[in-house]
Amino acid sequence: MTGSTAKPRTRRQGGFAGRLLRWYLRFKLSLRDLVEMMAERGLALAHTTIMRWVQRFVPEFEKRWNRFARKAGRSWRVDETYVKIRGKWNYLYRAVDREGKTVDFRLSANRDVKAAKAFFRKALETQGRAPVSITLDGYAASHRAVRELPAQSSRWKDTRLRSSKYLNNMIEQDHRGVKSRINPMLGFKVFERAAVTIAGVELLHRVRKAQFNLGRLHVRGQAGPAIWSAVLSA
Repeated sequence: MTGSTAKPRTRRQGGFAGRLLRWYLRFKLSLRDLVEMMAERGLALAHTTIMRWVQRFVPEFEKRWNRFARKAGRSWRVDETYVKIRGKWNYLYRAVDREGKTVDFRLSANRDVKAAKAFFRKALETQGRAPVSITLDGYAASHRAVRELPAQSSRWKDTRLRSSKYLNNMIEQDHRGVKSRINPMLGFKVFERAAVTIAGVELLHRVRKAQFNLGRLHVRGQAGPAIWSAVLSA
């Protein structure tokens, strides 16, 4: 298999390409680590091929897994962390519920009221319901965004805003699980590609936190690769 000829078929996402991308998105491996691992198995694979696979298949992985997604709780802890793209800091808005389950995420080039509102709108669409409470740190733009949300949609009218550095320790700790995977990627060059790759990392983070109802697939007790293949094949 070579970088110029490797073209995994969409219907075989649970096969070789799916397994390879699961390793890349879940574990602290660089593209060149994977190329070396494949070379030891007698497979010649260019790192650019893996990059193309990420962009092509991660949106489909999300779609297939999200059919089994459980809703998060209605007490949200919200915070932003930093991601460097072409030498410039960008902002990854993230939220977890009181049990640490991922609510949603959004990569943004800016950290302001508009970006915060865009994140909350995305989270509302993902969860299908507004939270009972949103806990923030002291960043003023995010507080203003939450205060202005009810004027844009009545669905936010009963949401309480809280500010607590202590309660937001949970989301700050959760950032580490994502950032520890992103850091070995050695920086992104294109915003759109970064967004897709981070979506894949977040998906595997949710899988690890068991945020999916897979009862009807009868995969209880099976190893990660078997579960991954079962979901993508369902």
